[in-house]
Amino acid sequence: MKKTFTIHFSSKNIHTLFLFFLAAAFLLICVSPVPAQNNKKKKKDTPPATDSANTLSSLPDEQQIEYMLSDMLGAWQLGDIDKLRKDYADEVSVVNGAWAPPVFGWTNYLAVYQQQRTRMQQIRMDRSNTYIKVNGTVAWACYQWDFAAIVDGQPAASQGHTTVVLEKLNGHWVIVHNHTSQVPGPSPVAPAKPAEPPAKPAQH
Repeated sequence: MKKTFTIHFSSKNIHTLFLFFLAAAFLLICVSPVPAQNNKKKKKDTPPATDSANTLSSLPDEQQIEYMLSDMLGAWQLGDIDKLRKDYADEVSVVNGAWAPPVFGWTNYLAVYQQQRTRMQQIRMDRSNTYIKVNGTVAWACYQWDFAAIVDGQPAASQGHTTVVLEKLNGHWVIVHNHTSQVPGPSPVAPAKPAEPPAKPAQH
């Protein structure tokens, strides 16, 4: 299974989307036939809308985690801190692909993430070959990823693996440990040295 998240919004698309929502809101206000006096009564009679969180919690744990991983990677690419926050535990530990000490706690991870995120544009992260195992209120998942972006103004790409350990807290799966490893690219092959001519016999 492969998940693809692409970040590329033109200003024209954003403007069109904004106008669409504005027109929809205006339409709802203008065509609503219910007088303002009846609004309170109708609100009491209308059952509450189905909460997406309740719908998600009714799914099997493996599907909840699959959805959460997609949500987390999407938020990571978009830079959506609020969405990203709800998928990580307060005491999360994070090991990245670079030779650096682990990061402990959401606050410290957020600082590192934001520092990296400001250097990147047009981020794309594909997830594939995901494996999820649930054991009670603890689970672990691993997947491969394929990353591409503009980093510091230059195209960049890498591949690697991620393993996450999760815990179910208050009915919601959160990441308590994240270990990401980058697969090194192929090493450049050194050019072959030209064959040396055979040594001449010593002159007597």
